[in-house]
Amino acid sequence: MTKNPNLTLTGPDLASLLCSRVCHDIISPVGAINNGLELLDEGGADAEAMDLIRASAINASARLKFARLAFGASGSVGASIDTGEAEKAAKDFAAAEKKTEVTWVGPRAIIAKNRVKLLLNLFLIAYGAIPRGGSIEVKLEDPENAAHFTLTATGRLMRVPPKLVELLNGTVEEAIDAHSIQPYYAVLLADEAGMSVDVVSTGEAIVFTAKMSD
Repeated sequence: MTKNPNLTLTGPDLASLLCSRVCHDIISPVGAINNGLELLDEGGADAEAMDLIRASAINASARLKFARLAFGASGSVGASIDTGEAEKAAKDFAAAEKKTEVTWVGPRAIIAKNRVKLLLNLFLIAYGAIPRGGSIEVKLEDPENAAHFTLTATGRLMRVPPKLVELLNGTVEEAIDAHSIQPYYAVLLADEAGMSVDVVSTGEAIVFTAKMSD
């Protein structure tokens, strides 16, 4: 498989941009926890403040657990990951914001970690493609061997991620930054896992696929 020519970041740049992305995802719920504590300090409604703190803590925890699997080492080099862990991480991630329903179809298996990380990164891209919420169906076929993943996102104001399309099919027009590092990382994972990625819009849904390259 020929390496994607758009994958030009150095290791340190990739690490720093991924860290920035994770911090960006976590800072909002952590900030909300702080706001809830400030409400308590000011003698605000205890129930309201505690509800804010509780919901924000659940959100932050779900995002951190998702990031650990999607971006972290998750074991030693060559380690495998249970797709059941990925399913729980994806469903908890969506449940924390209560705007997107996730269905997961396919056998549970312990597979190479880069396949699982690619799957979760594609989930994150699909999640971002329906910013107003909707539904995402994740389908796994033969994950242990000739793996084929299909993620179908439906919702209002659907939008195919332009940076992903640039990375897959053309030349990246602007430098990769903290906003575009996540699709870049997904394409890098696909290369590392020997899988090809595609995205199409049917008008009614956006379909992301990843399959073993020929």
